[in-house]
Amino acid sequence: MESKDLEAEIHPLKNDEGKGPEGLANCTQKEVAPKKLKRLSQWRTAAFFLSLFLCLTVVFAFSFIIPCPVRPISQRMWSRTYEDAATYAFLATRDVNKDRVQDVLFAFKAVSAGSNGTNSSCSSQGLTSPCAFLAAHSGTNGSTLWQWPVAQELLLMDCSGEHEHTPACLIVGEPDILAAIDLETGQTLWWEAANFRPNSTVLSPLLRIPDVNGDGTSDLLVFTETGEEVQVHFYSGKHGTQIGSIGTLHLPGRVQGRVSHLMQVTPTGSHYVLLYTAKTLYAYSLKALCHMAFNPPAHSSPGLTQDPLWEMAIDGATHQITLLSTGEIRYLTKMPVSSSADFLVSRSNMIELVDGQRLGSMWVTETPHILSEPVIGSYRSDEVDVLIVSRDSSRKKVMVVEGTSGNIEWEADLQLLLGTDSPRPATLSTADRRSVFLFWGLYQRDANGTGSWDGAQQQLYLFHPALPNVLLETSNGTEHIVAFEGVLFERSRHACYVLLTGPQVGQAPGQVTLSKRKLKEAIASSRVIWLNQVAQDSEQSVRERFLRLRYHSPR
Repeated sequence: MESKDLEAEIHPLKNDEGKGPEGLANCTQKEVAPKKLKRLSQWRTAAFFLSLFLCLTVVFAFSFIIPCPVRPISQRMWSRTYEDAATYAFLATRDVNKDRVQDVLFAFKAVSAGSNGTNSSCSSQGLTSPCAFLAAHSGTNGSTLWQWPVAQELLLMDCSGEHEHTPACLIVGEPDILAAIDLETGQTLWWEAANFRPNSTVLSPLLRIPDVNGDGTSDLLVFTETGEEVQVHFYSGKHGTQIGSIGTLHLPGRVQGRVSHLMQVTPTGSHYVLLYTAKTLYAYSLKALCHMAFNPPAHSSPGLTQDPLWEMAIDGATHQITLLSTGEIRYLTKMPVSSSADFLVSRSNMIELVDGQRLGSMWVTETPHILSEPVIGSYRSDEVDVLIVSRDSSRKKVMVVEGTSGNIEWEADLQLLLGTDSPRPATLSTADRRSVFLFWGLYQRDANGTGSWDGAQQQLYLFHPALPNVLLETSNGTEHIVAFEGVLFERSRHACYVLLTGPQVGQAPGQVTLSKRKLKEAIASSRVIWLNQVAQDSEQSVRERFLRLRYHSPR
C-alpha cells in the first residue's frame, strides 16, 4: 500500500494513463483554452494601440497640419481722417469682409477718394465733382475695405437688408436715382431712374415692404413731397424699376409743415404705414396703398392684409388716429416687443405710448422740450424702458422712463451747451438683461450753478442701473458730432462706440474723422461722478465694476 502511494507521488499523471479517451480529451481541452485566451489578449492589445495611434494622429493633425481659424486681433482704438470732405448723418455696421467682426459704413462728399488708398473718382461713375461716396472700414483696424462713388448727392440710405441673399445697401440720390450696392465689394448691383416729380423732397426713411409684384423679392416704398402734396412710389427690390405710384396721397386736416413716416407690423401680420405731421397722425394699410397704386391689384402677399382692430380705430374718412397727448409731434419710435406693435409718440412737451393692438393710449408722461429721438434700453432686467434727453429752462435733463407705466425711474441734470448739438444717445445690452446708457453733455459739478455753459466741449457719460448714483465721465471733444453709435463688434463682446465728426450737414467741406474706441479703454481712464455728492465707494472699485460688465447681443 505504501509502495502505491509512493508511486503516485513520483508519477502523479500515471494514474490517468489508464482512463482511456475521456481522460485524453480532457487534457487536450485544458491545453487549448490557454492558447485561445492568449490569442484574445494579443488582439485586445493590438486594438488598444491602434486606437491610441489614431487618436494621436488626429490630435497632431489638428494641432500642426490643419491650420486653426485665426481670430482677428482688434485694435483698442483706431481713427481715419478725410480731408476737404463734407458729411452725411449716416452710420451703420455690417460684417462686410466675413471675419465675424462688424465693419463700419458711412458716407461723405468729396472730389475724390484717391488719397485714402483707392483711385476711385466721381468721373469713374459719370458724376461731376464733388460727389457722394460710400465707404466701408474694417472694424478690427479701420483699414479701408472699399469706397465708391454712388450718387451726385445722397438723400436716403438703408444698409440693413439683402439683395438675393447678398448683403446690400439701398440708396436714393440725386439726380433722381435708386441703386443697390453690394456690401462685400462696393459694386453697383442695379441703378435705376427714380422718376420723382421736379423739385420734390424725398421723405425719410426708405421702407422695405413685402413682395407686392410677385417676383419673389421684397420691394421698396419711397415717399416724396412736392409743395403740400405727398406722393407714393413703389419699386422692385429685385431690379429697381418702378412698379407703381400714387400721384397724390390725401392727408385731410394737414397743416403746413414736414411729413415723416414709420412702418408697423400688427400682431396679425398686417403692414401699416404711419404718417405724421406736426399735429396729426395718419395710418394707411399697405394693402390700401397697393390698391391705390396698382391697376390691376397687386400680387397677393401675406403682408397685404388689414387688421380688423386697427381698421376700427382708424377714421375711415380721414385715416387719422386719435391720441390723448397734445403738442407738436416730433418722433415716432417702435417699441421692441415681438408680440405687439406698440409705438411711442414724442411730442414737444410729452410722450405717449400707443397700444399696437387697439391703437389706444397706454400712458402719457409730461416731459420738457425733447432734444433728440428717444432710445430703447432696460433699466430693470427684461424690461423695455426709454431714455429721453430734453431741455428744461437752462438745463439739460436725461431721464429713463419705465416702458410699462410711464413713470420716471432715473434722471440727471446736465449743463445746456449753447451752440452745440448733442447726438442721439445709445444703449448696449448687458448679460444681466439691463443696459448701459451712453449720452453726451456736460455735468454741472457746482450744485449752486444755474447758468448755461457757453462753450463747445462736451463729454461722453456712461450709466448702468446697478450703480444709480454714479456717472462715468469718459471722452471729451470740441468737434461737431455728426453721428454716434454704441456697437458690439462681435457677438456678445467687443463693446465699443463709433464717432463721426466733421462739418455740419450741408456746410462747407472740412476735416471728417471716423473713429472707434473700446468701452473698456474709455472706462479705464474715466472719471467717477457721484450724483448726490456723497462717495459710497472708491473710484477704482467703481471702474472695476464697469469693467467686469459682460455684454449681450440682442436677438
